[in-house]
Amino acid sequence: MKKTRVVLQRLDSYDRHPTKAAIEELLRPLGGISAFVRPGQRVLLKPNMLAGKGVEAAVTTHPEIVRAVIELAQSAGGIVSVGDSPGVGTPEQVAQRCGILAVIKETGATFAPFSESIRITPRSGTFHHFDIARDIVDAEVIINLPKLKTHQMMGMTGAVKNLFGAVVGLRKPHVHLQAGADKGFFALMLLELAEEIRPALTIVDGVLAMEGDGPGSGDPILLGVLLAGVEPMAVDVVAAELTGLAPETIWTLSEAKRSHRPWTSLEDIDLCGAPLAALRPRAFKPAKDTAVHFGVPKLLQRPLRRALSARPVVDLKKCRRCGICVASCPPHAMAIRNDRLHIDEERCILCFCCHELCPYGALHSQQGLILRLSQKFGRLRRR
Repeated sequence: MKKTRVVLQRLDSYDRHPTKAAIEELLRPLGGISAFVRPGQRVLLKPNMLAGKGVEAAVTTHPEIVRAVIELAQSAGGIVSVGDSPGVGTPEQVAQRCGILAVIKETGATFAPFSESIRITPRSGTFHHFDIARDIVDAEVIINLPKLKTHQMMGMTGAVKNLFGAVVGLRKPHVHLQAGADKGFFALMLLELAEEIRPALTIVDGVLAMEGDGPGSGDPILLGVLLAGVEPMAVDVVAAELTGLAPETIWTLSEAKRSHRPWTSLEDIDLCGAPLAALRPRAFKPAKDTAVHFGVPKLLQRPLRRALSARPVVDLKKCRRCGICVASCPPHAMAIRNDRLHIDEERCILCFCCHELCPYGALHSQQGLILRLSQKFGRLRRR
């Protein structure tokens, strides 16, 4: 198997001109933007637009990253559009609140609303079809622009997970419901979706990243780094190595290894640019584990569910009873009764969509006893 190249570049702020210069330098070992965009091609940029929050929250791809890539793609003759399907709010509302819509208008790019789905049939794999945005299907070149963040369900959201935004609106909860509590099955879906979309290029915004209980309510951390590569899985492997996240806690990486996919190890990757060791933070806080990773007999899994896994818990002081989590819950396990949010633990599939989408940070995860002990033992073993 031929190695694939991943490039790292230091960038300590989002100032406009240094950001563009850093991305140009980042792409140089990959052949520059002209290696990916030819004159007249329809180019779609797919940033992370999870929710309409300010840039300081580190929830979405920074607008200056988007601006720089738009301008570079336009300089290569590309006809550029930008779009995503957010978790909360309409695409246009979220794009406006996170600053991306202003950049689209200022650069003369087009806003892609991701409003219409098309059913595609994968060439191979477990899943018979995917319903994804027509804007994705119609694009000739897709440039993936994820934000580097932890993720309560998947461990990390980066190059592979960002492409789940190709699934439009309320079709996302349906996919979660199909996967149920099987995180490996959901990770396999993400891998096969990424392989079907196959972006030409991925550029990761890791300047202001997110640690802790991401992807919507974690803690911003200044990493000061950009990553780029052709293969999304390889980019995620380098991001995991950079942050020190254990590979077994990142479900897409674990599933890729289990299914013998390529580029799941640093040995498969040609690292270029800034030295990885020089970019590592002193500490990077992972998301809480949400399930025990060792094998438990199926007979015991249901009665020990609370002890083996984490569950969403409501912070009554922060909860505004806005109903966003209720409307977004795939198995309809949430309800507001007597001016209080309730969670039906029997119906909950532990997807943590409620945690991801709550605009007030009013939902957190509470680990069961066996999960807490397992995580503590794992940390001691790695020392």
